[in-house]
Amino acid sequence: MKIVIPAMGTELAQHFGHCENFLFFDVENGTITNTTSVPNPGHRPGFLPNFLADHGAEVIIAGGMGGGAVDIFNERGVEVILGATGDPHQMVEAYLAGQLVSTGSICHKHEHENECGKHHHE
Repeated sequence: MKIVIPAMGTELAQHFGHCENFLFFDVENGTITNTTSVPNPGHRPGFLPNFLADHGAEVIIAGGMGGGAVDIFNERGVEVILGATGDPHQMVEAYLAGQLVSTGSICHKHEHENECGKHHHE
């Protein structure tokens, strides 16, 4: 199983599409066997969910994410957990232990900073 977390280096990024990199956690028999960091190839509508699904993502754990991305993940059979905060490794461990529940915090519009982290708008 591959679990992916959007990150800013080694910290969980609060908004999926604006992260610096993605942390891929390989899991076998409920244990993390490997972690790989993949640079964000660029934020454009519909691209990242397909990119991550094509690279084997089965679960995405994020702080916030737009509804379009959630829809694509759902179409691709990728589980989405939203509202996560804290250390990515601990988030994966909590998910594997059945202790991580999605808040369903979807970014409907980027003006809702309280839903998905801080954004800068013009």
